[in-house]
Amino acid sequence: MSAPLLEIRDLHVALPAGSERPYAVEAVNADLAPNEILCIVGESGSGKSLMSRAVMGLLPKPHVHVAKGSIRFGEEDLVTIPDARLRQIRGSDISMIFQEPMTALNPVMTIGDQIDEVFRFHEKMSRRERRERAIGLLDDVHLPDPAASMRAYPHELSGGQRQRAMIAMALALDPKILIADEPTTALDVTTQAQILKLIKEMQEKHDTGVLFITHDFGVVADIADRVAVMQGGQMVEAGTAAEVLNNPQHPYTQRLIEAVPSLTPRPPRVQAAKPVLEVKNLTKTFRSGGGFLGFGGEERIVHAAKDVTLELRHGETLGIVGESGSGKSTVARCIVRLIEAEEGKILLGDTDLRPLGRAAMRPHRARIQMVFQDPFASLNPRTKVGAIISQGPIIQGVPREEAEAKTRELLKVVGLDERAYDRYPHEFSGGQRQRIGIARALVLGPDVLVADEPVSALDVSIQAQILRLLDEIRERMTLSMIFITHDLRVAAQVCDRLAVMRYGEVVETGPTAEIFRDPRHEYTRALLAAVPGKDWRAG
Repeated sequence: MSAPLLEIRDLHVALPAGSERPYAVEAVNADLAPNEILCIVGESGSGKSLMSRAVMGLLPKPHVHVAKGSIRFGEEDLVTIPDARLRQIRGSDISMIFQEPMTALNPVMTIGDQIDEVFRFHEKMSRRERRERAIGLLDDVHLPDPAASMRAYPHELSGGQRQRAMIAMALALDPKILIADEPTTALDVTTQAQILKLIKEMQEKHDTGVLFITHDFGVVADIADRVAVMQGGQMVEAGTAAEVLNNPQHPYTQRLIEAVPSLTPRPPRVQAAKPVLEVKNLTKTFRSGGGFLGFGGEERIVHAAKDVTLELRHGETLGIVGESGSGKSTVARCIVRLIEAEEGKILLGDTDLRPLGRAAMRPHRARIQMVFQDPFASLNPRTKVGAIISQGPIIQGVPREEAEAKTRELLKVVGLDERAYDRYPHEFSGGQRQRIGIARALVLGPDVLVADEPVSALDVSIQAQILRLLDEIRERMTLSMIFITHDLRVAAQVCDRLAVMRYGEVVETGPTAEIFRDPRHEYTRALLAAVPGKDWRAG
């Protein structure tokens, strides 16, 4: 075996005084070999991202710092070398792909200028050579029209294209080590598959060692050579991908793998004949640019929903699946009247909600409620949880005492302590905030619950808890649910029927098991083929 590219020994990363634990990373040992992909797996707070930042020298010092241990790269210890030397290594020998490229890329510099900056800092090359090399890199990462992409600003690219541009920057100087920190978490399944394939191609082409940070075991099954599992800052299990995925030894690893949703759809439930909600020929168009208030330029028209027709039966969960930009969230927001559709019908029972004015709509809002993707952004940070939840019934005319009593009861239903009533949203974890969002939606006793990507930002075990909670509540309250997701594993375990959307249109509908077994539309087949770890069965 060749010598390791990276050797981490007894690494301790200290947290500020008063933190819930003294070390974010404690006594961690790991090696990374050339042409190897080592996946570091764990939930939020496990220390995996801070370990990768310690390697790059990007810890938020002095509050968070390496207190003990070594990170050896060749003959040098990255913990003790001068900052000037670390800056030379960073980018040229060790590069990093960040989780969210929009925040990692400079918004006021073109993609070409940002790649050019890497070459200017590390290499002696002419302007023409730098440009040719940059265009070649963008071509390598399969960006369409590399010359045009060079002139584009980050906001002018899609999420997948921004991530490709960041990979191009990270690989600009042929680094020996590539650190990828959750590089596909925010991406659609097909884009994620392309990015994973690209990273593997680049790794094999340049003989690079890849340290891949993730909480997605499907991704691990697709690309990992070896796996290390972290919990509470400690490495609790390590081994080859086959060993860890198929025969996990540590109880924490076993729990994580058990929480991965299966791709085998659950048995369908008996369906009611009468729909509780019908959407007929729904149309929504967005326009931007053009004219004086559009700041000039050619007008851009996006048909977010084109003649969408759906029905939700009493007691069923209808999944709407598709990639970003497919129109699924727009349809959800039109249904609950957060945005206005131009045409079509939204029939809740016998009432068409679409033409109703604000006053006429108010009595019906209690019947259809929404759980949002980002619970922190949808909860007022200056209002206590009890007031957030009870506000809806009070506005609807329910006496304050009755609304507050119902709120306390629902906090127990969603698995929160009664003390949560007098606390603020920032005092809760992401999973707990999502429970608060669910309680707020349920307090009005709705007939229909619209859940827009309610678990996409959560760790796999917390995701499993929220999905179980939604299932229990749906059974207890005989709710009908529209469930928006791009995760087909989640859809398989939650949804009775599916509607597949692409470019604003519903391209396929049917029972979940039937669509998974025999997808009719080529787009549905592409989505199913791109699911990470589709050939690996958890457990």
